[in-house]
Amino acid sequence: MPDIKMNSLQRVLTTLGHREPDRVPFFLLLSLHGAKELGLSIQDYFSRAEHVAEGQIRLRQKYRHDCLYSFFYAAVEIEAWGAEVIYCENGPPNSGDPFINSAKDIDRMQPPPVKTTPCLQKVLNATRMLKERVGDEAPIIGVVMSPFSIPVMQMGFEAYINLIYEEPERFQKLMAVNEAFCGEWANAQLEAGATAICYFDPISSPTIIPKSLFLKTGYQIATSTLARIQGPVATHMASGRCLPIVDDIARTGAAVIGVSALENIKDIKTACAGKITVLGNLNGIEMARWDNGQAITAVKNAIAQAGPGGGFILSDNHGEIPWQVPDAVLTAISETVHTHGQYPIRDIEA
Repeated sequence: MPDIKMNSLQRVLTTLGHREPDRVPFFLLLSLHGAKELGLSIQDYFSRAEHVAEGQIRLRQKYRHDCLYSFFYAAVEIEAWGAEVIYCENGPPNSGDPFINSAKDIDRMQPPPVKTTPCLQKVLNATRMLKERVGDEAPIIGVVMSPFSIPVMQMGFEAYINLIYEEPERFQKLMAVNEAFCGEWANAQLEAGATAICYFDPISSPTIIPKSLFLKTGYQIATSTLARIQGPVATHMASGRCLPIVDDIARTGAAVIGVSALENIKDIKTACAGKITVLGNLNGIEMARWDNGQAITAVKNAIAQAGPGGGFILSDNHGEIPWQVPDAVLTAISETVHTHGQYPIRDIEA
């Protein structure tokens, strides 16, 4: 075990270097639970940057995890384009009706101005507040939706898939607009104090499209977009599988890959070893039904299979822990990591 206790940022940087820190770092990606901590509705919570910053600080103090998450909700990027956001009482805000009603609408699209769009400014203000509170003690994780995946919210799933196959020129036009926005939005978050950017790209997953199509589309777009982003990037499949494309994701320049609960974490770690750090893969949906014993077993198994050698950050598989996951389960996850995640990893009995 290292002689010096590390802070969260040191711990994460060490494991990103595929070396063993003092213990396994873990991210509880809690975008909604801050509302519970502050006694607010989800809509009220996201109405002010101050709420989100305070919620993130309280959650990290409560669960002793290794990051702050400046993410609000995926539909904030749709909101930036002037589209509808639908709130609910016990889940993330979602996008409403698509704002691209015809493929011809793409011809007139321009990216929203990041520096003057109110919903984006709230995220940037929360990021600045978090940076002021934690400095370099813990990483702050910003989020962008990939240019290749966000069209599902912009125009609907079926219309988007048809666009890819039937109108390649308009598809490229849409990608160009989305890439410009994504790069500017990511860099604004880094400038505000984010340490790294999570690039959510579920449509690139082999769960959604064949690898052959990914290599012609999502892979090329990710390579181009990540080159625009002036900081480290984690590519996240948001529950989608990734094992067949691990090497390709690593070649885009991503430092971390967010992996699915549908795949064996040991197989994933073997495929990623020395190339890209693994983030995952606790099942967020099942987590809502776990008792403490199930939480402890899942964490021990993940640490035993993926922890040795570094290059592993324990987290959920989706990038957003559901509202329904109880505090007791999150506490059990934290206590298990702190107890059994110390390096060197010993034989762990689940």
